[in-house]
Amino acid sequence: SLWHTLVVHPDARGNGAGGALYAALLEWAREVRASRLVEYMKETDERSLTFARRRGYVQERHTFESVLDMAAFEFDVRLTASIDDAERSGIRFVTLSEEPGEDNERKLHELYRITHRDIPGYAGDYPWFEEWKKWSLELPGVRPEWIHIAKDGERYVGVVTMQRNEQTQAMYHEYTGVLPEYRGRRIALALKLLGIRSALAIGAPYVKTHNDSMNGPMLRINRDLLGFRAEPGAYKMVREL
Repeated sequence: SLWHTLVVHPDARGNGAGGALYAALLEWAREVRASRLVEYMKETDERSLTFARRRGYVQERHTFESVLDMAAFEFDVRLTASIDDAERSGIRFVTLSEEPGEDNERKLHELYRITHRDIPGYAGDYPWFEEWKKWSLELPGVRPEWIHIAKDGERYVGVVTMQRNEQTQAMYHEYTGVLPEYRGRRIALALKLLGIRSALAIGAPYVKTHNDSMNGPMLRINRDLLGFRAEPGAYKMVREL
């Protein structure tokens, strides 16, 4: 796949510049034997979407952010029961601040690596430990006390990592993952609720998360159970060559 970005200044559109650029891109893509062309476009940018569709692009996925207003959020006992149910089944919930050290960080890395495979659109190898740590645990706004982990014995089976935006003071669900064999037990819901508690504790005005139209189970949790509101996102547009 050849991922690309084609941009024309609004004042220069309609003069053939975009078409000429695209023709050059298409010729080069064929020279390098690309199998398909991929670009993300805003779902509200109808002009660009029309340009792409006329050239054989089709929509493959819809990605967007969802927002949860903390002022209006209420902990429903039917939801918080997921935490109690998980604990009764032997699951323990801790934060990385309670279990510091490289050994536990490596366990978390392995959990990320396994669960990352099921993210829609993921392809390729997963980063090695040091690289993963740089782009996960050491991101600005990520703290050990905001990384909620589900444990079965000493095994890490689920995680929610929260990230704080220092400018807006809001929180972001940076990552959510549960091992395949532990799914269907509402562990992800329990972890997300613990993350929301972290957001409430610091007075975050809202929580954001990223959603993909192909991730039905996560959409059900975010949208149907927790009440996240979708914001305009982007379409993944693909042309096969």
